[in-house]
Amino acid sequence: MWRQQFARKAIAYGAATTVAGYAGYSYYKQQAGPYARTVYADPLETPTPPGMRPHAFWTPPKRIEMLNDLKGLERDGSAKAADEREYDLLVIGGGATGAGCTLDAATRGLKVAMVERDDFASGTSSKSTKLVHGGVRYLQKAIMGLDYEQWKMVREALHERKTFLHIAPYLSNELPILLPVYTWWQLPYFWIGCKMYDLLAGKQGITGSYALGRSKTLENFPMLRAENLVGSLVYFDGQHNDARMNAALAVTAAAHGAVVANHVEVTSLIKEKDESGAEKVRGAMLRDNETGEEWAVRAKGVINATGPFSDAILKMDEPDMPDIVAPSSGVHLVLPSYFSPKNMGMLDPATTDGRVVFFLPWEGGVVAGTTDTMCSVEADPRPSEKEIEWILSEIRRFLSPEVKIRRGDVLSAWSGIRPLVRDPKAANTKDLVRNHMIHESEAGLITIAGGKWTTYREMSKETVDRAVESFGLQPLRECQTESVRLIGSHAWSDTMFIKLVQNFGVDPDVAKHLSHNYGDRAWAVCALADRTNGSAQPASLEQRIHPRYPFVEAEVRYAVQYEYAMSVVDVIGRRLRLAFLDAQAAREALPRVIDIMAKELKWDDARKQREGRKGLEYLTTMGLPDSILGESPAAAANAREGFINLQTTRSLDFVDPASYYRRGQFSAEEIGAILAAFSEFDAHGDGHIEVRDIQPLFDSIKVPVPDNGFEPFLDAAGIRHSDPGNAVEFEQVFDVLGEIKEATNAKGRKPTSELNLNQIPTHRSGGSV
Repeated sequence: MWRQQFARKAIAYGAATTVAGYAGYSYYKQQAGPYARTVYADPLETPTPPGMRPHAFWTPPKRIEMLNDLKGLERDGSAKAADEREYDLLVIGGGATGAGCTLDAATRGLKVAMVERDDFASGTSSKSTKLVHGGVRYLQKAIMGLDYEQWKMVREALHERKTFLHIAPYLSNELPILLPVYTWWQLPYFWIGCKMYDLLAGKQGITGSYALGRSKTLENFPMLRAENLVGSLVYFDGQHNDARMNAALAVTAAAHGAVVANHVEVTSLIKEKDESGAEKVRGAMLRDNETGEEWAVRAKGVINATGPFSDAILKMDEPDMPDIVAPSSGVHLVLPSYFSPKNMGMLDPATTDGRVVFFLPWEGGVVAGTTDTMCSVEADPRPSEKEIEWILSEIRRFLSPEVKIRRGDVLSAWSGIRPLVRDPKAANTKDLVRNHMIHESEAGLITIAGGKWTTYREMSKETVDRAVESFGLQPLRECQTESVRLIGSHAWSDTMFIKLVQNFGVDPDVAKHLSHNYGDRAWAVCALADRTNGSAQPASLEQRIHPRYPFVEAEVRYAVQYEYAMSVVDVIGRRLRLAFLDAQAAREALPRVIDIMAKELKWDDARKQREGRKGLEYLTTMGLPDSILGESPAAAANAREGFINLQTTRSLDFVDPASYYRRGQFSAEEIGAILAAFSEFDAHGDGHIEVRDIQPLFDSIKVPVPDNGFEPFLDAAGIRHSDPGNAVEFEQVFDVLGEIKEATNAKGRKPTSELNLNQIPTHRSGGSV
């Protein structure tokens, strides 16, 4: 035992010495800063001081104007000269990397267009862990495995983390993350690791890590399991709102001259022979998925940035090319905010299978995850019940026994497909690339795949650099994206929300939400509400689309008019994020959101019905059951009326169609019925009954017998039922009834006994999505 501890400490101290030396050298190199650049005039720059209302707002081009440009017309629909119709670059894919490539190319002065089959961030880019991080686990792997590629990836990501916080300060922030320690030898081990993480960041570092004793740890994170707790380490990483960041990238690219169009699909690639007679990709056939119209667009070069769908575009170029994407599913859950401190997350560094689980406050909820399971590529993957139960089981291990997390506490659950990649030119094509990969085909199609959200900008830079070289492009300037701020950042300040409260009379929580989701464009959201209402009180700012959340009706209009939202899923999933925070609340808000969008986009009744169906189908991928697909719009609108059973009954109401996958809740009358029944069987009046009393008690209040019997629910509540004489407390009985109610409402969902997942080995896994 002591030898093992000594060996671990020796390794840690040795590694620390090496890292400290390298970090010092790295820090010295970073002091010089980025290389000299030509001065670039930012079209979004404003003389308005931070926090004040800008005098005017840049208005993005309408979608029809973007489509006209793609069709080779002027934006007003008039004819364009033939020599002006070709783009320097056509980017396929509107996720983080595609939007990043588009912004990079546009700010270099290149003529660039980006098309996305669905919506910006409709795939992996909206389903991440919401972290902007170097990856403490990657650093551990780099040191213990002497892996230079992992080391380089961490260093690059830490640099990009700082850039994130600079270019979009309202959408990203520092987040302290606590690592609980339960054995003494781990305390110096984790301390050294966190300090190495700080040092490696060099000049790009943020707040430094620190250690906490046992009492301070519990004071900061009272939900933590206290038994055997020694203390904790707190380190800092970045966090962001991924889908809104993606939308900001796309709209910022448009502000810098790019053409961006969502819901436009590439159906085939256009090839032409060059001077040597070789076929080269020179554009694509496009289809507007809103109208079905098709046309051709020409470009000197084409970039494939479609993430998990990269193989589909590659096969348009080379039909026989083997797949390069090894898809991995990362499932995340969102829990109510009261399970975590508001401003501190947690990382469990030792799960049952050796990977990590994050537990992070985000947008008023708590994100927990993730799994890393082999999967197939599909547009809307669903989290499996087994994956959800696995995450819950891991969470229960590090939280206090008094903090009981049940399946019904899950507000939403989603699966994101992470595109781990194989290099088709490598000697062993079965090996996965640790970071990202840029592949150029014989016909000149450039594919960028792999990587993670944090490094999207560096990936984009390398991809555009490659395109400039391969296609002989003539940019006006070098890469600018390290300093170009995203839309909403220029006149924003952290206290801007106070002005919104004072000027518009909005609730403080709404003002903070608008400030931290739109930046200085929050003024435009509020101004839009003023114009649409036309009265002294901006009703569309007071009207929330759901009473429990700060999203307001004016945001829906803004999403349509300024952020290219074309469907109800675009709004509830990626502009407002309600589906990610609370799928049930999104279900209840659907009819109102559809009505607002119908007025903006001139939808008829048939289109409104289709949107309602699409919205419900999407929510089945966010944790709600398929049974909601059979409901009417009125049922969704009135769902919250039945959320808590308020009717007076002599028995318990176990069938509540409005609370699918929600925590079983009982009315005051029902709780009284349970207490009365429990008291009748509490023979000694000491607050206990015996196991043998459970069945008669349940019969007395007409509890339905689950298909698999009561035993799994007794086990989940920690009741030792093998001995009929064992004591059972009221709280345990109440927990069992809540679990049964949840299972009944969820149409037969039952506890999962086998939680082993087909997860990718940790040495091959990239960790979180």
